Amino acid sequence: MEILDRTVEAAAGELSAIAEVLGEGGEQSSPRMRRRRVSRRTLLLPVLHALRDEVGYISEGAVQEISERLEVPRADIYGVASFYALLPTEPQPPKTVHVCVDMACRFAGGEQLLEEVRSQVDADEVAVHESPCLGQCENAPAVYVEKTGESRASITDAVSQKVIALLNAASPQTGAEKTSAEDSSTLQALSHPIASQTGAEKIAADASTSTLRAYSIGEARLLRRILNTTPPTLEGYGDFTALRAALQNGREWVLENLEASQLRGRGGAAFPAAVKWRGVAESQEPVRYVVANADESEPGTFKDRLLMENDPFALIEAMAIAGYVTGAQKGYIYVRDEYPLACARIEQACREAQAAGLLGENPAGGDFSFHIELRRGAGAYICGEETALFNSIEGYRGEPRNKPPFPTESGLFGKPTLVNNVETFANIALILNDGAQAFAQIGTEQSRGTRLFCVSGACEHPGTYEAPLGTPLSNLLEAAGAADSARVLLGGAAGAFASQDQQNVPLSFEDTTAASLTLGSGAVIVIDPEADMGDLLGRITDFFADESCGQCVPCRVGTVRQQESVARIHTNGESPSELSLLDDLDAVMTDASICGLGQTAASAVRSARRANLF
Repeated sequence: MEILDRTVEAAAGELSAIAEVLGEGGEQSSPRMRRRRVSRRTLLLPVLHALRDEVGYISEGAVQEISERLEVPRADIYGVASFYALLPTEPQPPKTVHVCVDMACRFAGGEQLLEEVRSQVDADEVAVHESPCLGQCENAPAVYVEKTGESRASITDAVSQKVIALLNAASPQTGAEKTSAEDSSTLQALSHPIASQTGAEKIAADASTSTLRAYSIGEARLLRRILNTTPPTLEGYGDFTALRAALQNGREWVLENLEASQLRGRGGAAFPAAVKWRGVAESQEPVRYVVANADESEPGTFKDRLLMENDPFALIEAMAIAGYVTGAQKGYIYVRDEYPLACARIEQACREAQAAGLLGENPAGGDFSFHIELRRGAGAYICGEETALFNSIEGYRGEPRNKPPFPTESGLFGKPTLVNNVETFANIALILNDGAQAFAQIGTEQSRGTRLFCVSGACEHPGTYEAPLGTPLSNLLEAAGAADSARVLLGGAAGAFASQDQQNVPLSFEDTTAASLTLGSGAVIVIDPEADMGDLLGRITDFFADESCGQCVPCRVGTVRQQESVARIHTNGESPSELSLLDDLDAVMTDASICGLGQTAASAVRSARRANLF
């Protein structure tokens, strides 16, 4: 973008959208208010969302207005907006369609759907884009639709007729959750009226009736309410008994139970949860934060979406417990923007919990306060990395930070921060209500409890499966109806292909590591043995080249060179020089990248070569 013209002013609609987030601006001229604006940079992403929702893009006049209101340089504002795929800085058609072309949707005809939709719409009225994984893999193909000033919507089991019908449909006019009679095979088809509520986060949902694709191998624990209670209600969830037990028995009791349970993080790194909790709880810094990482963007992963949509109170209660134990008074739930129903359910659950005295001041009668704020991501896979997520909340580009210091010492706003993903938090109430020993008796010596696995692709029963850690991969594939000859990508795009002789590997942290595999985010992508592996690996390398934040050279350059090399091999066949180049790129990205994106960008290609798939 050129240097912004200071004479360009925001339009009336832009001023209205900005005011909904920042308030009226006329009184903000005193030194006190100027000091407040510096700390309010954290409102930058919400105000950019408000503009995208109401106006469709971030204009020069709007940037000028925000700059004056928040005292953030205009270049910084543009730098933040241009970082995210869902925040355009140029005028857009009034409607936008994002068609997923990642692995599960690719197998289900996503590319054909993309071309069909493009051929049936007026390009001046509807922009149609390719999209990376939308987190709806069990109901592929998936589409995400934005109507400027009206609604956001997701369509699953999508066909062009459904997409066109949604584009032409009138948006709901109220903020209440509604139910419509869509195709019963569709898990969610929902609309979020943008102008129906006030405030930074205006959310409603139009959720269709559907068959929930969630299953358990053995006793359901994380999924037991989801399988028995739909939709979620506070009455159905209960009176936050785990929080009350924590208040009765004290902070140390909670920490001892977490240590005894041996719970490890379910986001991919598998770090012991109790170490994080205790690290923040014992900090001498008075201000602390709790963050739920719900920016679930790993291709093939959708379990956290299922939990937020159908069991949101489990996340909220766990965060309240974390606030009590760590001394944090504020929590953030950072949800990817392509999960509108999850956003709606979380916000509604927070309102219900606060009305019931379970959030806010003195939750459940405890001598502490804890408030939760939901933040929408904006289409950046890298923001699933915890420090990039912190930068995003703070109003900066979502680029990772160097470690150390670690988040338990210096995280959000430079303060000690407990960050866990949604599935990790969902285990907390189970551990406190059922007992740490009951939790630790499930699984293996180094992998305790159950785990949620997201099975998608070439199988008869895709969905979210709960299984004890240590369950053989073959058991999961059999339950999902995968063919014996199917190939499997374990852990998503950043994961590894399991060879045929590895498909009995126990799904535990230690066994997958020993087999040069990874549980990662829980993605299990089943691939038809006749699938074009060159095309599939090309899509994976395209993904990493596109999603690299560009901050460090090994990842910024390495992902593009890998993408080019895989494309040449797919076209021309292998050669010693190309294979040597891939080895060099793998070593450099793995060893020298700042964060996990670059460090794992070559994992799938490496494992495909090891398994003779490429």
